[in-house]
Amino acid sequence: MPNQHPNRRRQLLQGLAGLSLGSALRPSAASSPPKRPNILFILADDMGYADLGVYGQRDFATPHLDRLAQQGLRFTQGYANSAVCSATRFGLITGRYQYRLRGGLEEPIAGASDTLGLPAEHPTLPSLLKRLGYRTALVGKWHLGSLPKFGPLKSGYDEFFGNVGGAVDYFTHKSGVGADLPSDLYEGEVRVEKVGYYTDLLAERAQDFIRRQSDAQPFLLSLHFTAPHWPWEGPGDEAVSRQLRSLSHLDGGSLKKYGEIVGALDAAVGRVLATLDAQGLADNTIVVFTSDNGGERFSNTWPFSGQKTELLEGGIRVPTLLRWPARVAAGGVSEQVSISMDWLPTLLAAAGGAPDPAYPSDGRNLLPQVLGQQGVVERTLFWRYKANAQRAARQGPWKYLKIRDNEFLFRLDQDARERANLAKREPQRLAALRQAWEDWDQQMLPIPAEARTHQLTGKTQADRYGAAPQR
Repeated sequence: MPNQHPNRRRQLLQGLAGLSLGSALRPSAASSPPKRPNILFILADDMGYADLGVYGQRDFATPHLDRLAQQGLRFTQGYANSAVCSATRFGLITGRYQYRLRGGLEEPIAGASDTLGLPAEHPTLPSLLKRLGYRTALVGKWHLGSLPKFGPLKSGYDEFFGNVGGAVDYFTHKSGVGADLPSDLYEGEVRVEKVGYYTDLLAERAQDFIRRQSDAQPFLLSLHFTAPHWPWEGPGDEAVSRQLRSLSHLDGGSLKKYGEIVGALDAAVGRVLATLDAQGLADNTIVVFTSDNGGERFSNTWPFSGQKTELLEGGIRVPTLLRWPARVAAGGVSEQVSISMDWLPTLLAAAGGAPDPAYPSDGRNLLPQVLGQQGVVERTLFWRYKANAQRAARQGPWKYLKIRDNEFLFRLDQDARERANLAKREPQRLAALRQAWEDWDQQMLPIPAEARTHQLTGKTQADRYGAAPQR
């Protein structure tokens, strides 16, 4: 069209001017390798698929995370490695199915143990990035084994500020209730006391880390919030904290309170992203936001059924966002199926590295899909969960699900709520997926009787699906 010619001419002149200036200032730039990206990996705890505005939330606002999605890529088919927290964290940090490690069989790890944790010798995302020259830090939740046997500094992180175990009170930072119970807040491997709402403390420490970085050395910052996991405490709820008899307080919480917790998380992420901007680091920083499993109680998992502890989609489908202004166009939506353990090979590839060949990743390098260099690839993923004897496999649009003795076959692209059981209509497909799951399961560690598993109180979707069929 004629009115496009002036714009094209202007762009050409600007490009030539930039080339001349660049050649004058950086004569060897054309032959120098691209600068390795920084990585900011933000992990929420128990966030439902539709807890963000960009995924359908309408009860409260998440402007900063919505903006992050608009500035990069939003995945519609992102999965967690497990329906509970520490199991997924094993998959995330190792890039492998958590069922390859004894600690990963716990659903989740609870309490101190000298045997249940991430072995220090196992390669991890931070340790592999350290080999590539990265500065590494974990701010927030670890939950991969207790000190002194296990810990972030033993598994590749240069710095650590956060809680070693699972849930903590947002104000006392304790893993339970009681005046004599110590804080579960650590600086390195030293227990510390801090005053403040935990979500805000983690954001402040992340900001401090970012301010200490420069273009001279790339960094990995793992920012693992405990929000919006219970206890149900918003930023102004010190009085609620003082009155708790149990962190899970099943007699507490509300949709309004949950919105306050998620809102505080969203605001904290906004401050961290603003610090990246202020330091001039945003353009070449990969920012990932996702959750360790599906939502619980007050979360929004629409349009899916199920929740945390269940292998229905609501327990394992999670919000997943990626922003990398230097390489990824804004406003993208990806239908690529992804899972927590994909991030290790994907982020290593972005940094110019690869998984340790002695510990091959079960995940897939999705950098070509992220960069738009390749289209969607079909893959097969597997899950298992001890409670209700659950097992699941996804292959293309098809999902095999077994709960107790009841088997299901769903076509997710047509039935996202997992309501139309096609098992009798597609017996051969059901048999093939069942066998694929059995073959995969033989490669994993068996689940011992003593392995802990968590099941939510009350009748769950998995209980209803696992009930004996009516005749």
